[in-house]
Amino acid sequence: MTDEVYRTSVHGGEAARASHPQVILAGTGVTGAGNSSAGSDPEPMPHIEHRSRGPAAVRFMVVTVSDSRCAETDDSGRIICRLLTEAGHAVTQWRIVRDEPLEVAAVVREGVSIPMVDVVVLNGGTGISSRDVTFETLLAMIEKPIPGFGELFRMLSFQQVGSAAMLSRATAGLVGGKAVFSIPGSPRAAELAITRLILPEACHIVAETSR
Repeated sequence: MTDEVYRTSVHGGEAARASHPQVILAGTGVTGAGNSSAGSDPEPMPHIEHRSRGPAAVRFMVVTVSDSRCAETDDSGRIICRLLTEAGHAVTQWRIVRDEPLEVAAVVREGVSIPMVDVVVLNGGTGISSRDVTFETLLAMIEKPIPGFGELFRMLSFQQVGSAAMLSRATAGLVGGKAVFSIPGSPRAAELAITRLILPEACHIVAETSR
């Protein structure tokens, strides 16, 4: 893969549900539509109340961290974008960067500085090989950790892959006041993290970080 940082422009709402984002070399896009759930109990639990006050849509930046993937082979990035847009959210940026700490840190800093990005999702680089640098890079940037994300992801992953789940260093936290999630680069793991953890709480998280 080249040193280029790939970008994507996609539209949310009905257009996002109808088509998948396509990677291009430059440019950004915005928009999206989503859904939120409000508690129906007479005395709702606090987390349900918070969810009901959350945004109707969340705008995501998706970043694939890999030395080998390109626009044509980034299956995990494509799956993540599809799952997010099918749930009614928007993917305003889709990037691919190498397993280089400076490149990962730069794209995270850029992502959290963009007004039209609410949440950053990194996939790849969470293992324990010498080129897996996402965890260390993000750990140095996190201002407020969300330890429960990694704990829950490994619990769910254990149900799928057994003890190998301990090798995953999936993590999350706030950088620049915005949530940044770091998940494994395999398509199956990416789908697990998005569907079971990130999508159910995305609006809630943005509501909390906006307070």
